[in-house]
Amino acid sequence: MNDEFFMREAISLAHAAECLGEVPVGAVVVLNGQIVGRGFNSPIGESDPTAHAEIAALRDAARTLGNYRLPGCELFVTLEPCAMCAGAIMHSRISRVIYGARDPKTGVHGSVVDLFGVERLNHHATVEGGVLAEECSTLLSAFFASRRKKAQ
Repeated sequence: MNDEFFMREAISLAHAAECLGEVPVGAVVVLNGQIVGRGFNSPIGESDPTAHAEIAALRDAARTLGNYRLPGCELFVTLEPCAMCAGAIMHSRISRVIYGARDPKTGVHGSVVDLFGVERLNHHATVEGGVLAEECSTLLSAFFASRRKKAQ
């Protein structure tokens, strides 16, 4: 299986978030070609500012594997991670992060800052952006356009 396969799984979770009125972001954690964690944005429904897709997927994977450390795991997420999620990614020891769309407002893989490139931090994941970027970006743009239209 390739990166696009797992990104499509994350996109399906983003659609689930959208159905619940949440910003459509989804994530999966993969170990040895198997999905071990799934998550989508739910801060509104859960009244929890930390309920981002990445956090939910990391928590699910940690429960599945019985360990708060996830060495050898890959995280696929539809949107460039924020600072909070990057911290969780580093603490969990994820080996590789693959994301779809860039986030010009809060992204920390170079869009605003590059936390993943800070050498002094003790863990470094390989990070790749742009997998199915157009599809991920269109999903988010359509969601916010719809929201703006309803507000008028």
